[in-house]
Amino acid sequence: MKIAFWLYFFMFIAFFDLHAQYPILTPFALSLGAAPTFIGWMMGIYSITHLPGNLLAGRGVDKHGSRRYLIFSLISAGIILLIQAHVTAPWQLLVLRSLSGFVLAFLAPACLALLASLSEDRIKQGKLMAGHGVMHTLASVVSPAAGAFLVAKAGFGLTFQSLGWLLIGTGIIAVFIVHDRQGSSPELAHSALPEAGREYAGFRVIPMRFYLLPLFVACAQGILFFELPLQAGGLSGILDTGIYFSLLSLGALVTLSMLFLHRYSPYVRATAGVLGMALAFYSMASAWNVPLAASLFFLGMSKGVLFPAMASLFIELSGGKRLGTVFSLQSISMSLGAFLGPVVAGQIRHVFSPYFLAFLLLMVLLVTVPPLRTKPESPTGTGKTPTTVV
Repeated sequence: MKIAFWLYFFMFIAFFDLHAQYPILTPFALSLGAAPTFIGWMMGIYSITHLPGNLLAGRGVDKHGSRRYLIFSLISAGIILLIQAHVTAPWQLLVLRSLSGFVLAFLAPACLALLASLSEDRIKQGKLMAGHGVMHTLASVVSPAAGAFLVAKAGFGLTFQSLGWLLIGTGIIAVFIVHDRQGSSPELAHSALPEAGREYAGFRVIPMRFYLLPLFVACAQGILFFELPLQAGGLSGILDTGIYFSLLSLGALVTLSMLFLHRYSPYVRATAGVLGMALAFYSMASAWNVPLAASLFFLGMSKGVLFPAMASLFIELSGGKRLGTVFSLQSISMSLGAFLGPVVAGQIRHVFSPYFLAFLLLMVLLVTVPPLRTKPESPTGTGKTPTTVV
């Protein structure tokens, strides 16, 4: 599993760069003179420009493999960060964030498809997805505080340059390390859109209602990423914001370390994760007087259950085929949610708590996506795995 180690390394670096920017982008935009409404659009445009990238990545990864898209994404994102270090106006930051959203849209489908292709056993795939979650979380534990610390000591410009060169260096390493696995991503005819629930060459088309899961979860997460830095004090609270995001990631690390969880149904785990996130958002919006740090830690624990389960659920629903397209559509849903979340939060935060909106969205999700019916499948690998009936 040498390739799995390197994929985890590449994902760790990419996630480190991404999460290191969360506590500093809002203060940076404020330092350029941006208003909160503009900041909401700036964060949202990053996500909406994921859409064309996701659309290209899905078909491209299935047809050409993951390697070229992974390398392109890492190096291009690094170059954009180098340019971002020299912006002097909010509109320049908006343009660069939109470009960054496009190039990074190729990374997740490429990495997840290649990672899932390393094994055809469902339990092993679940472990690989859990490993992806662990790398994501480990990076997000240290990177927000590290990004805030770098800005406090060296300023915004040097911080963005350092993060940019880190991504470029990682992309250059990937040129020599990453190789596509032959035959891991079979191509299907694209002449017509298959009917939902039907099986084509082993590939089951996923009913659209399941894409509400990444859509609403990403919307709630986008609300958090917009509101938390402002709640912490903007420019004056950069370090506090970094600590808060690290607490969120520490909570996720706790549940990601519970490796026995991957043996349970991915739908059950996803449902439990959504419910936990909803309760955490409600505690932040209500008069429960729960400390913010405790709510964020519990929210992180819920995310640690949810995100690996969501990846395993989509693998199971698709039959393990055309994973580039599957993860591309999942990324598109998350991009739409991450766009809508901060944009709406910027408009309504003076009327009522954006956290309460996140709570409502997650509760609607629990009602909208009904339980799955399962039937037992003959044992494969080390145990029985349920087959999803949609």
